Amino acid sequence: MKNTLFLISILFLSFTAIAQTVSFEEPNLTKSYTSYLNLKDALVLADSESAKQSAEELKASLAKTPDSKKALATVNQLIEASSIKEQRSAFTSLSNEIIALVKSAKVTSGEVYVAYCPMANQNSGGFWLSNQKEIKNPYFGKMMLSCGSIKETLK
Repeated sequence: MKNTLFLISILFLSFTAIAQTVSFEEPNLTKSYTSYLNLKDALVLADSESAKQSAEELKASLAKTPDSKKALATVNQLIEASSIKEQRSAFTSLSNEIIALVKSAKVTSGEVYVAYCPMANQNSGGFWLSNQKEIKNPYFGKMMLSCGSIKETLK
């Protein structure tokens, strides 16, 4: 039963990501953003192994994305993390760098939402990007899935 619910959650998150596609003028940034969303979704589900795999994919696409040097450095911290807690902590810096990349780029389709949870990182807060308005908190997962709010919409 637990595995069935987990699979349903993954399918739902995958369908949501496909249904609301975002693309950028820079094609490699589109790939990086998609990998970032997969990473965020893995953290929402507290799936450490999938988070690591998605971070590896993100690293590969960031290597081909202009102006991504800082993001590359932070994704390595997430890849090297040994627990979901450490991954979520590293996700904060990574998100800040990806947000900077996305804000400097031209969105050619879809909308990017900048979400924020004030309780993340021991109440110091944390941002993340999403392609849906519904909050799915990567810092707390199912413990506080809807904690947070949309702070900005990038079009």
